[in-house]
Amino acid sequence: LLHDGTYYWYGTHMHENTAAALKGVGVYSSKNLYDWKNEGIALEVFPEGSGHKIESGCLIERPKVIFNEKTGKFVMWFHLELKGQGYKAAEYGVAISDSPVGPFKFLHAGRSCSGIIPMNMEASVVEKLSSSLNLKARTPEWRAAMKEGLFVVRDLGKGQMVRDMTIFVDDDGKAYHVFASEENNTLHLAELTDDYCGYTGKYVRVLPGRANEAPAIFKHKGQYWLIASGCTGWDPNPARMAVADDIWGPWKELDNPCVGDKANITFDSQSTFILPVPGTKNKWIFMADRWNSKNLKDSRYVWLPIEFEKGVPVLRWYDSWNY
Repeated sequence: LLHDGTYYWYGTHMHENTAAALKGVGVYSSKNLYDWKNEGIALEVFPEGSGHKIESGCLIERPKVIFNEKTGKFVMWFHLELKGQGYKAAEYGVAISDSPVGPFKFLHAGRSCSGIIPMNMEASVVEKLSSSLNLKARTPEWRAAMKEGLFVVRDLGKGQMVRDMTIFVDDDGKAYHVFASEENNTLHLAELTDDYCGYTGKYVRVLPGRANEAPAIFKHKGQYWLIASGCTGWDPNPARMAVADDIWGPWKELDNPCVGDKANITFDSQSTFILPVPGTKNKWIFMADRWNSKNLKDSRYVWLPIEFEKGVPVLRWYDSWNY
């Protein structure tokens, strides 16, 4: 996040052998994206045994913070898994603060858009799929129904699953939550309320059945670009890319934006955010996580410039680079 000339960088405070949030979400600050100061824990988890949704030992992943001009609040969204439940809960969490370094106050957590049908899904499809909920998994019939929205129908009552996620703020100030849903089979893109703390109820399914995670979005010359990852756990895979003329879609899938050595594993990393370079036009930084599953707190980062060739984003490896 860039605010008043300072960058703020947020992430889960990791330990060697567990992805669980034992402290919370950390934050660093910088004036130049190169020299960083540790500002401590921006969002603290509650003590173990408190029974709180974000008690010590829960999973807090992909935290993103945006500033709301209308309310003057900093709003944090994150993927939340409840303690001891693995990845069963599949919830979002929201917290707010008066300062970019916190302390952030937890507001609420839950599933997305309970009882609401996606804007790009017909009511007739919902009715049809209601009779397919007991299909045998992994069969051709099940796969076809899953792509149509089988899990959307299954989860209508309690809300849609929320896992790997990002937040995108458009030129008009509208904010959107983009996240892996439907058992990681389909991305959802949901509009946030004007205070950025909840959903308006408008959302769409993006690239149904393609099993994308780690979404990152940016805008170039009126087009929306999505870079994401396949679902292979801690191990990297070829990046995915899609484009749309309208944020609501339709989204068209394109080839892997990476070229050159290790393009097939996104240079040993996984997308997490795309940062527009301030004071410039049409320059962005592709930010990615390089996970170290044997020592999670020593996981590292890959930052690369996004280049456009023939109107399409391209990512190349550079040992060093600058704008």
